[in-house]
Parts: sequence; C-alpha cells; structure tokens
Amino acid sequence: MRTVLRALAALALTIPVAAAVSPPAAQAIGPNLLPVTVSNNTGRGDAVYLYVIGIQLSSGRLGYVNQGGTFTAWSGGANPPAPAPDVAINAAGNGGSTTINFPRGFSGRVYFSLGQKLKFFLTPDGLVQPAPWAGGDANRDILFDWSEFTYNDSGLWLNSSQVDMFAVPHAVSVTGANGASRRTGDLVANGRDNIINAIRNAGLGSTVYSRSDGTVLRVLAPGKAAGAGLMSSTYLDPYIASAWNAYTGKNLTVVPFADQPNTRYTGRTSGNVMRFTNSSGAQVASFNRPSSASVWGCDGDLPAPNDLVVGPISRTLCAALNRGTLGTIDTQPSTNAADFYKNNPTNVYAKAVHANMQDGKAYAFAFDDVGAFESLVHDGDPRSAGIHLTPFTGGGGPTEPQPTGVPVISSLNNKCIDVPNASFVDSAPLQMWGCNNSSAQKWTFTGGTLQAGGKCMDVQAAGTANGTAIQLYTCNGTAAQQFVLSAAGDLVNPQANRCVDIKEVNPNDGARLHLWDCVGAANQKWRKG
Repeated sequence: MRTVLRALAALALTIPVAAAVSPPAAQAIGPNLLPVTVSNNTGRGDAVYLYVIGIQLSSGRLGYVNQGGTFTAWSGGANPPAPAPDVAINAAGNGGSTTINFPRGFSGRVYFSLGQKLKFFLTPDGLVQPAPWAGGDANRDILFDWSEFTYNDSGLWLNSSQVDMFAVPHAVSVTGANGASRRTGDLVANGRDNIINAIRNAGLGSTVYSRSDGTVLRVLAPGKAAGAGLMSSTYLDPYIASAWNAYTGKNLTVVPFADQPNTRYTGRTSGNVMRFTNSSGAQVASFNRPSSASVWGCDGDLPAPNDLVVGPISRTLCAALNRGTLGTIDTQPSTNAADFYKNNPTNVYAKAVHANMQDGKAYAFAFDDVGAFESLVHDGDPRSAGIHLTPFTGGGGPTEPQPTGVPVISSLNNKCIDVPNASFVDSAPLQMWGCNNSSAQKWTFTGGTLQAGGKCMDVQAAGTANGTAIQLYTCNGTAAQQFVLSAAGDLVNPQANRCVDIKEVNPNDGARLHLWDCVGAANQKWRKG
C-alpha cells in the first residue's frame, strides 16, 4: 500500500492519509526537518524554481513549505480561481545544488520548473495545480515536472512520478541513519530522447508536446492524452476484451499480498462481469469489463477503495492490464518483467519509460508499485534525501552504486532471500522473492554474520525454538546474528542449532523464513549466487 501521492486531481491536492501507518513505539524516526538536496545536472542554462506543496498530516490543512521547512496554510481563494501567492524557491543553476527541508508530518509534491515560474491558483476548496494536458492551462508552455513524497513518523517515501507525464529527467535518493543510500529514477544514456522517439515511432506523436521554440516539453501519459483528444479513447479496448474474455473458461488467481501467499481470490468472467470468490467460495468482489480510460487511470470500472479485499484485487487487475499480462498469465500479479508489454495494442508509454530507466523502475501508471516496479525510495529512519535533475541528453545521470554482496538462493525454488521493498529497517521480516540483483538481495558474509543494507540477519528476540522468525536488525554482535552456511547447504544458527527454513515449504514470492530443526529438506538448502 502506497503512502505517497498517486495521480492528483487538478483542482485539489489530496493525500491518502489513511495509508500512513504509525510506527512502533520503539522505532527510530527521522529529524523534525529532513534536508533534501536538489541537484541540477540538466545541462541546461535555465533558471530553476522549486515549490513544496501538500498537506499537513496532523491538521489536514493544505499549504506550502518554504526552503527552511516552515509550513504555511493557503488562505483566500475565489471562484473563478484567484492567483496563489508566489512561493517559489530559487534554485541553483546547472552544476549547482539547493537544499530544502521537509517537515515531518507532511505529504505532497516538489515541483521544479525550468525557465519560468509556475502559476498556481486558489479556490475556496484548495489549490488548482498545473494541468498542462488541458488546452487552457496557464502552465502549458512551461518546462516542469515533480516528485511526490510523504514524510512522517514511519519514515520517508519519495518517488519520481511519470503517472501523468514524462518531462524533466530526475532521480530520487535517500540516506538512512545507518549510512546506506538508495537511488532510483536515473535514465539510461539519451533516455529522454529514446522515450520521445519510441512514442513517435508508435504513431502517438500527438501525445508529445513541444513549445514554439522547438523544445519538447513533455510526453503525456495515455490517460491524459486520450482525455485531451490526442489519442483514441478506445486504444486499449481490443486487448482488454481479449484478456477479460479469457476467463470465461479458466480461473484467474489473484494473490495481492506478497507477504500473505495464502490470501488468494479466484476470478471468472460471465458476460462482461468478472466475479471474485475467496477460499470459502463466497463472492467478495466484481468488476465490469473496464474501458481504456479505466485502465489508464486505475479507476472508473476498476475502483480501488482503501480496504483489504476489493482495492488489492483492483490494483492487481489494473497493473496486469497496463502491463499486458492479463489473459495469458493466470496468477497475478506477474513479477517477471520479461513478460510485460507483449500484448497488442500495448501501453507503449509505460513500456518506453521503463525500458529507459537504468534499474527498470518507474511510476508509469497509478499502480505501477504492484510487484515493486515503481521508482520509489523509502527509509524508516532517514537522515537526508535528494532529488537529482539529470541530463536531458547524453550520459543519463550517474548509476546507483552497486551494492556489494551475493544473493543467497534456495534449492526449493531458486529464489533469493530478500528484504521486503529494500526497506532496511529493524524487524523487517525476511522473505523469498524472485532473484532480481537488487540491493534487497545482496548479502555480505562477514564475521559470522549475513548483512544487507548495513544490517544483520537476525533471529527474532534471540529465540531458539522452532518457528522463530528470521528478520533484519541492527548488527549487535549477539549469537542471534551468527549464521554458518555449511558445505551441505544448511544455513545454521549455532545458538539454536537449527536451520533457516522456508515456512510451510512455500515456493511462492513472499514466503517467510524461520528457524526449524535441520532435516535436510530442499526448503532448508541454500547456496551463494
């Protein structure tokens, strides 16, 4: 469940506050003001302006934050909308950097515009944000983009969003209290040009918007482009119909929670309606066959309430339809990126954006976080963060330093021991996941410990009994963090004299690890990758 903004309505800033969970009492939290460095390596000579706007989570008030991190609520507003105060932060030119501050308890966007200041407006109900896909928008001819974030007592979530459009290449990063840094969103060399050309070559050049001086300002996401009449509103309908009808004669299985592999829903189509039942056979959700607009927006016929059944099923369907895997892969979500975007017609925009990211991750549609394919960094105890405006042409920005270590692979399913969502926080439960060469799966064997992200594999509460969970925790030199990988492939905690074991011999992504008597079974056999 995301705690950051998804696609925002143009008329009012809204944040899914209910998704922001409270941390355990003992969890460390970041500083009251989190320094965020915005670096400018665009290669352009434009002046740059920053805006930090959003919602104060404790009060629900909409407002803005100045460079020092002070929140001010919006006031006034009128119908028709009145100009908002100028709250721009002057940022450094090419080659420079500017530090702004996020106050804890705030969620919103950091806008960055090049060459001109953005124009915001106020109504009595809130802020009117830039919507350049609308013909009369005051910001249509300005080069700008944004990142989205939430910073609260559970940490920082920061993403580089392409949900509405792709415009200014940028990456995001975070550094935690343990000194470990993570970064995502960097393009490959000439990635911006590659994306623009891929869209044009697919016959969708009308979704690329250029200024009169020839500057390509943005590529619109399909939902925004179709809404503006720049591409067919039924573009994806033939594929949707084929995928939907595939389940008139077979079952679709939805497993929406990676850490709950036994929570499964079964879908079958009758007419235009797909109905889902739970493991007891009771109907829990139904969806009409969605329109292209519903798939682009992950809404309409695919409503996603913030609940534990309908919303998760809907999000899974939306991701599968955007990625083109529904109808051919019958257990969802599919997490093998090699299977994505093979359908015809396909989501060319999402395909091009992902293909030109150094790590393959992006927010190209609202629920691109299904299966953890989003360009998001998170740290439960952050100390600093960064927004990196990267080159428009050429090198494509620095590659994230590759983590040291090796994967630890199971003989049961050839999957890797994984830190969920690469969130290196104390008590993170370790799981099995398809091997993906990410930092979440790189383990360093040192001093009898296994370390990832600067923390240690750990037996929960130093337990020794069968069933004691295996987790991640700050390295503390105790016997609970000592593990020996034997020549026979047993990963043993000497204190308990028991093996690291895949719980319930579960072969699926999300299977948890615990201690168990060593019996030589495949779910207790491990090897270094």
